Amino acid sequence: MIKSRFLKAAGLAAVTVFLVLTIFCSCSKKEGLYIYNWTYYTPDSVIEKFEQEYNVTVFYDEFASNEDMYAKIKSGGSGYDIVFPSGDYVSIMKNQGMFEKIEKSKLSNLTNIDPLVLQKAAYDPDMDYSVPYYFGAAGVAVNTEKVPNFEKDWSIFARIDLKNRMTMLDDMREVFGDALVSLGYSVNTTDSAEINEARDLINTSWKPNLVKFDAEAFGKGYANGDFWVVQGYAEVVYEEISGNEKLKNSTVFFIPPQGGPSYIDSMCILKGSKNIELAYKFIDFIHRPEIYAEFCDFFKFPSSVNVPARLHIKETPMYNVEDLANTELKDDLGAALDIYNKAWFDSIRVGD
Repeated sequence: MIKSRFLKAAGLAAVTVFLVLTIFCSCSKKEGLYIYNWTYYTPDSVIEKFEQEYNVTVFYDEFASNEDMYAKIKSGGSGYDIVFPSGDYVSIMKNQGMFEKIEKSKLSNLTNIDPLVLQKAAYDPDMDYSVPYYFGAAGVAVNTEKVPNFEKDWSIFARIDLKNRMTMLDDMREVFGDALVSLGYSVNTTDSAEINEARDLINTSWKPNLVKFDAEAFGKGYANGDFWVVQGYAEVVYEEISGNEKLKNSTVFFIPPQGGPSYIDSMCILKGSKNIELAYKFIDFIHRPEIYAEFCDFFKFPSSVNVPARLHIKETPMYNVEDLANTELKDDLGAALDIYNKAWFDSIRVGD
């Protein structure tokens, strides 16, 4: 399991002192590169190679949702250098002046990035403020020993026979997106009638069968057998079951053919970064073909962003780039986000 590398190799007392000083005195931060990234998203081996090559320490902290990340950064005083938001939050944070503009002359590996990914990244197609890290989508993991027969469809969450054995992400846009595409609508609709129809589908057909909405522990719950079907990210599930060959062999992960929300997570340098030159080195390091392939192989990802890395891939990926064909990137919804928030927090999440 990839654990938080924030204050790597420090003792408990040092961690406590660090956290206290971080709150009260940002000038006390240790030298190194401070990264804020999704849980289970950069292999330790990649971080260690970077540390060894540049003789630095990487302080690596993790978040479970864009909302959590944004709230922490917005509150100020985080001290991070690089953050990994999804596309809609790149748009939000860019428009709020939270990023440094990318100096492309400092990045020699930008030509490795698939032009098709940049076409999809309409929020920043010229990489002025963000460099794509990974293009993927949440899907569904199924324990076929417990659930031998199923359709590769979001409707699996409507199955009453699987009641109290399933979870979906505690992520409003992901869950709403799945419901919307099930109804034939865009994941980015701003039509209140369509949003409310998706709300009703979730409330009446899906939620009654779920143990909970869970963006943090679904992988562990799947690994220990509490959950048989989970909506989530393949890397989380497969990392948790990596030591269980029987469960690995009985697990199927799929992205439903009708699509759903997809994401491009990007590397962005936060405004006021104290280690900006090191941040550029890290971004360029990630997009070396052999390093990017190591990242993909660790999680059994397809090399969806870095084209030359595809020649270095050794592992069979859990899904293919082609499986993303019908997915749709989540846009910044602007004022329409309030409609989703009301439906999610006033209705769906009530009593959860």
